[in-house]
Amino acid sequence: MANRRLAPASEQPQSFAFSPENAEWAKTQIAKYPEGRQASAVIPLLWKAQEQNGGWLPRAAIEAVAAELGMPNIRVLEVATFYTMFALEPVGRFWIQVCGTVPCDSCGARGLKEMLQTRLGAPGHVSPDGNFSWLEVECLGACCNAPMVQINQDYYEDLTPESLGQLMDDLAAGRPVKIGSQTGRVSSEPLGGADTLTDPTLFDGSRVGAWRKRFEEAGRAEDPAAKTPAAKTGEAAASTQQAAENPKPARPDAGRPVERMVTDAPAQRAAAGETPVKSEDRADAAERGRSTAKHGAARPGDADVLDSPAKRVAEGEPAAGEQGHQDVPARDAVPQQPEASGASEGEVAAEAEEARVAGALAALPKDASPEQKADAVGKRPAGLDAARAGQPDDLTRIRGIGPGNSQRLNGLGIFHFDQIAAWSRDEITWVGTYLAFPGRIDREDWVGQAKTLSGTGA
Repeated sequence: MANRRLAPASEQPQSFAFSPENAEWAKTQIAKYPEGRQASAVIPLLWKAQEQNGGWLPRAAIEAVAAELGMPNIRVLEVATFYTMFALEPVGRFWIQVCGTVPCDSCGARGLKEMLQTRLGAPGHVSPDGNFSWLEVECLGACCNAPMVQINQDYYEDLTPESLGQLMDDLAAGRPVKIGSQTGRVSSEPLGGADTLTDPTLFDGSRVGAWRKRFEEAGRAEDPAAKTPAAKTGEAAASTQQAAENPKPARPDAGRPVERMVTDAPAQRAAAGETPVKSEDRADAAERGRSTAKHGAARPGDADVLDSPAKRVAEGEPAAGEQGHQDVPARDAVPQQPEASGASEGEVAAEAEEARVAGALAALPKDASPEQKADAVGKRPAGLDAARAGQPDDLTRIRGIGPGNSQRLNGLGIFHFDQIAAWSRDEITWVGTYLAFPGRIDREDWVGQAKTLSGTGA
């Protein structure tokens, strides 16, 4: 399958930036997600970057998307290398993605791959004329019309090596081509067209309700008396009489012939004018300490069949659900955090901060700004108007701070490692909440890293 590695350094451009039109488009995509969830726009931004770069993603484009979204470069690289929709090496003007999974493989995809290997060479290489490159990918979701390929944005289905070769010739020559099935199939119909539900009366409305009328007419023809209301009112009595005369056993006998009749069923007793439930059965069911399924005296330890929660409450005893009762917290209460087992000090501090911040933010309106949220839980650290001597520290050297967060910290007046190293607990909480990830500063130990980098640590 696909080799998911970045192109060699010799093929990588030095820089990448969105065009003004694409930069504006990217802002509209990011605006679809709430504050702190901008990373959700990573796939559309990568797709637009690939489109702008001629169909493939260089390292500089991946890093530019990471900076735009405030994500670590590795997180965006993980997305780009996972999905084969992102080409990590230069591709031809027509990028052919061949589905190689089971349905397509069973229907002839191997022949398509052999033809492409012969014509273009190994996957991932661009043809000398710059027109074509190809790659085998996972399922593209057109299994009914296998085998198939995706060329740029379009699907071409029901292919053979010959029809794929002709398709490539037409694309290279600039001739119009047919998208979709190459055999005339409509959508995903069976080969040769639909062969079920072909009667037009199924769709013109002439059959709606016809079945009901047909059965009603057949019933009246067989039983003229059914037309009278009196016959209808006697149906219930007839059913009761039939149940009494021909009762069915309560359980099947696993296919063996039934040689016995149920002679003491409630329906038969009622039909004979007797009480449906015999008096001895009623007394046995009401007897304490003994189930109706038992015969003989109750055994030691048998439960009282009438020992219900309602009975216990009436006698002043706790109901079953009240035994071992636990207090239920209010709906708006912050759930108690479980004690960390073997967790580091940073992890414990992070969990405590997350719980405290969540409780404080619950009282704020949903449209509160990042500054309002941060002010509700901590204290803003003192900032500088500009970096000392015009030389800010490279804050991305702190693990967990990417280019985006570095820019946001600079916007708060944080330019140097020693500023971060001096943060108090309230200031850590303020910054973490402002950046929409409370607890992360403790987990990644920004303060400890900053002390080491600034030389102020132990």
